[in-house]
Amino acid sequence: PGTLTNQITTKYLEPRLLIVTDPRTDSQALKEASYANIPVIALCDTDSPLENVDIAIPANNKGKEAIALLYWLLAREVQYLRGTLSRSSGWDIMVDSFFWRDPEELENKEEAQEEWAAPAKPAEDWSAKAGGESWEGAGAGGEASWDAPATGGGADDWSAAPAATQEAGQNW
Repeated sequence: PGTLTNQITTKYLEPRLLIVTDPRTDSQALKEASYANIPVIALCDTDSPLENVDIAIPANNKGKEAIALLYWLLAREVQYLRGTLSRSSGWDIMVDSFFWRDPEELENKEEAQEEWAAPAKPAEDWSAKAGGESWEGAGAGGEASWDAPATGGGADDWSAAPAATQEAGQNW
């Protein structure tokens, strides 16, 4: 409070224009701007109060993408009016530059990228034999016929009694 009206404070500013994103949340700035006769442009939604607002721009002022796009459009239009950018050429600045980003979130992303960029452990050699196991003797070297009937414990006879289990607690 007092930034726009109290000339004694060290934070005193004398702006020529005040642009407000939401008149409801920036009501203190609107009140001070009205005391100092500073014109106010506000991005207004359907529920925004219009007291002390000189120019209301109807817009969605709730989503961060919508707000970023609106400020990008306003900044581009200012560049057009100043003559630094012609309307026939495109503007190189991306809309993403106007998004508000949490500094902690950006630091967390950088830390995560650094962790992924760290050198990984050397890959294991999957072609080496593990612990003396040999798969070559099982099933005639993998050349068994797929058309042959399945072997083992009555798999074809569904009416046969189940085979006895080795442990008593495994009666599935």
